[in-house]
Amino acid sequence: MIGSACGIFGVIDRSGRRFNGEMIVEAMKNMYVRGNGLGAGFAVYGLYKDYKEYYCFHVMIERKNMDAKREVDKFLTDNFHVVYDEEIPVNDEVEVVDPPLFWRYFVSPKKSGQDRKLSDDDYVVKKVMEINTKIKDAYVISSGKNMGVFKGIGFPWEIAEYFMIEDYKGYMWTAHSRFPTNTPGWWGGAHPFCILDWTVVHNGEISSYGTNKRYLEMMGYHCTLMTDTEVMAYIFDLLMRRFGYPIEVVAKILAPPMWDQIDRMDEKRRKFYTTLRMVYGPLLVNGPWTVIVAHHGEMFGLTDRIRLRPLTAGEKGDLLFLSSEESAIRAVCPNPDRVWTPHGGEPVVGRLNEKALKRVVE
Repeated sequence: MIGSACGIFGVIDRSGRRFNGEMIVEAMKNMYVRGNGLGAGFAVYGLYKDYKEYYCFHVMIERKNMDAKREVDKFLTDNFHVVYDEEIPVNDEVEVVDPPLFWRYFVSPKKSGQDRKLSDDDYVVKKVMEINTKIKDAYVISSGKNMGVFKGIGFPWEIAEYFMIEDYKGYMWTAHSRFPTNTPGWWGGAHPFCILDWTVVHNGEISSYGTNKRYLEMMGYHCTLMTDTEVMAYIFDLLMRRFGYPIEVVAKILAPPMWDQIDRMDEKRRKFYTTLRMVYGPLLVNGPWTVIVAHHGEMFGLTDRIRLRPLTAGEKGDLLFLSSEESAIRAVCPNPDRVWTPHGGEPVVGRLNEKALKRVVE
């Protein structure tokens, strides 16, 4: 099992109906052997309805350096309008190892000088990178609107109890149970990884991490959380938000056809795939991997091109499930309308319907 751990799961209600995290916690319990207690977490979309027009920063601060909290407060008040902030409630009766302080801030940009030329999203990305690289022992683990990431050291059900996940509701959830191999198990290294409202949960290893990381640094992204998955969140933000590519194209950048396959294509397709490989070669993701990616209105699953890590999809009415294992889907949905295994490198996409998307945006 070590060769194919970790465990990942995602569910979206395409009607926009909000539900609590009980379903996704039960699914993760079914994949107990895919984690070893060194990391777990959840992303939920649609939970901050009263502040949905503001960016919500979830900031993790190491308790050994509480000066970092004061630095974060000053940085945010200097660069944002802070409309509300509070400590993220936790259940202190749950035994977790050396928990940091978690604080959330609802903010809007306060741009000045050259920063006025940036979009609000680009401004937030820039400031998140500044906090993560310049304020010692402080890390922004979530920075989108009307969504949040809750993660730490423990099994998924322990992290769910610690952050009282049952108190939150959203129309889309993703979850992760970690079995770290080449990187440390620590609070900031747990999944999901997030930038703006993009979140990623990942199973596998990214052998192209160094190349991916160097390319992203040229684009203003900096990896500080000591695990390879962090590049995935930034790649999707770069290619889909900043460059505007749909997932169907992005999938062919991350997991492109082999060169011998491209050589056999018709001229139009051969030119297209050759261009993608030449222009975005540094963003090709090598190694065995599966990801579930979410942002407002959309969730998708994607594997490496030869499917070295598992992914199963299922549907039941408006619900779309993505999971490492079919058994986890059936644990929470015993009679799905259909279950299938996606092809390697081909995304499975679930989107809110038009009416639901309008409600979320408004």
